[in-house]
Amino acid sequence: MIPIEQSPERDAAIRALLPIADAGGWTEKALAHAVAATGLDPALAPSLFPRGVPGAIEAWCDLADREMEAAAAADPGFAERRTGGRIRRLVELRLSAVAAHKPALRRGVATLALPWNAPVSMRCTARTVDSMWHAAGDRSADFAWYTKRASLAAVYAATLAFWLRDDGPETAEALAFLDRRLQGLAQIGRLRRKVAMSSRDKPATA
Repeated sequence: MIPIEQSPERDAAIRALLPIADAGGWTEKALAHAVAATGLDPALAPSLFPRGVPGAIEAWCDLADREMEAAAAADPGFAERRTGGRIRRLVELRLSAVAAHKPALRRGVATLALPWNAPVSMRCTARTVDSMWHAAGDRSADFAWYTKRASLAAVYAATLAFWLRDDGPETAEALAFLDRRLQGLAQIGRLRRKVAMSSRDKPATA
């Protein structure tokens, strides 16, 4: 995965950009205005965001991931939750990190849905679910690392799409949707374990 550069100047520019993107979308002109709003020369926009608009959206995803992890670390009850509860809480915190700028998020998702931006979209999702599992305490290094992240990526993407159906910042319905998906994953996991145990218990045949 391509590492993403981080800097206080870039974070400040993203925060300045979000109200602009809410109203008018993600454009090169909006990037220049956002950089100027931080007190820097707008001509520095290409150096702060060398990949242009898709890179700026990716930088916001990274910033939101970091805000999610910081919020989880500051949550006094987070460590006491079971793994499933931690993941659920992290998705809630991730949505909360972007809820104030839901129009910008919808516009950003639409931009990354363009075929030529597919690699950026996949990197954003991969980083987010990796951040979630890491914050939840997962340190697996075997095949489970991939299956856990693939499963969460599908659940998170579906939850995000459900949440983006309207402009409201409320997350209650989206979290109920998430709960149903997580319950389904848990049931599949239990079924797989039962099948595996049944296979081991069967007597060997000639």
